[in-house]
Amino acid sequence: MADTRNNPRPLSPHLQIWRWTLPFAMSGSHRITGAALTFGLPLLIWLLVAAAIGPDQFEIAQAVFSSWFGLLILFGFSWALTQHLLGGLRHLMWDTGHSLDLPSIFRSAWAVVIGTIGLVVLLWIIGFLVA
Repeated sequence: MADTRNNPRPLSPHLQIWRWTLPFAMSGSHRITGAALTFGLPLLIWLLVAAAIGPDQFEIAQAVFSSWFGLLILFGFSWALTQHLLGGLRHLMWDTGHSLDLPSIFRSAWAVVIGTIGLVVLLWIIGFLVA
C-alpha cells in the first residue's frame, strides 16, 4: 500500500467551495425537513392520543394548537411534510432512472418548490374554511 500521509491530496469539497444552486438547496432542505418531521411527529401523536382519550384532553391540545404559536408549529409541520413528500417523490423518480439530466434536475427542483407552496397554501385555505 502506498503511503499517503506526506502526499498532499485534494480535500473533499465543502460548503465554501460549492456554488449554491436550487438542486443543492433542495438536497439540504430535504434532509432538514426529514429531521423536522421527527420532532413534529410527537406533537401530532399527542393530538391524536388526546382525541382518543376524551373531550377534556382534546380541549387542552386544541387550545395549544389553536394559539398563534401552535398555528406556527402546525404551519411548519405541514410545510416540512409537504416539501419532504414532494422531494421524496423526486428522489423516487430518480431511482427509476428518469430525469437525471441537468435541465430535468432543475425543473424537478422548481416543481418541488412551487408544488410545496401551492399545496401548503391550499391545505391551509381548506383548513380555515372547514374550521
